[in-house]
Amino acid sequence: MTSNYTSGFDRHFVPLIDGLRLHVRVYGAGNDGLPVICLPGLSRNSRDFHQLALQLSTQPSAPLRVMTIDSRGRGLSDRDEKTERYTVATEAQDVVAVLDHFGIDRAPFIGTSRGGLILHVLAATHPERIAGVVLNDIGPVIEIEGLKQIQAYLGRERHPADFDDATAILKETHGASFPTLEDADWRDMADAIYRDIDGELVADFDPAIAEQLRAADLSQPLPDLWAQFDFFRTLPLMAIRGATSRLLSQETAEAMAKRHPEMRLLIVPGQGHAPILHLGDIPSKLHAFLSTIR
Repeated sequence: MTSNYTSGFDRHFVPLIDGLRLHVRVYGAGNDGLPVICLPGLSRNSRDFHQLALQLSTQPSAPLRVMTIDSRGRGLSDRDEKTERYTVATEAQDVVAVLDHFGIDRAPFIGTSRGGLILHVLAATHPERIAGVVLNDIGPVIEIEGLKQIQAYLGRERHPADFDDATAILKETHGASFPTLEDADWRDMADAIYRDIDGELVADFDPAIAEQLRAADLSQPLPDLWAQFDFFRTLPLMAIRGATSRLLSQETAEAMAKRHPEMRLLIVPGQGHAPILHLGDIPSKLHAFLSTIR
């Protein structure tokens, strides 16, 4: 049985100063405490967090308010004609605009992949807005081989005929990195990634975003973000790494833990980049961590 991605939340559209609108889902709107803000990866959208958000917002003890954001150009957010604005810095400012729109002074965040890079920028530019951080398979050092892997599969995107075909394509592309996923998990992933637009099943993001990554020169190591990571030192921090990930190395994860001795490090067996957060015992561990943040 696949998940119903269309209920269990309130839908909002947040205006930005440049005229675009961002789509935001709010789960458990009446729950107390700081809202948990979820930021997805490069080509992903708020549906990645749907099942986790339902779990966190309906916990019998300490149910959380959860907000999931479609970054510009993804999901139901507007696409940007000025494609040069698809940057981590711009998207970090968009997150601040969402916080301001909802009157949120500070919040704990979950950032998957690019979402975690956005959090590195926010920690350096708006540290007062961050109450705690979960970094999902991302850190201050990005492995080039992992980026090349993403560049490769974005560069050979296939257009599935239907959701069964989309499920098969995802399993063929990512199966080696996610050996523990079951058929229902692959179908859930297809539902999260693809959307029927004008009768065609397409990955739910502006193709210009993939073009940017395909054009990137990955022949040289990327600058590290240790200086930005150090802003997390005073914050509750949890890092999640897929055991087969090629983007966040075990070496970097261990270095992060040494730099932030109170950081909680969770290694997820049988998953790669990026771990699916609603599976196994991950939701209970996330709830235990997030529910203590004030």
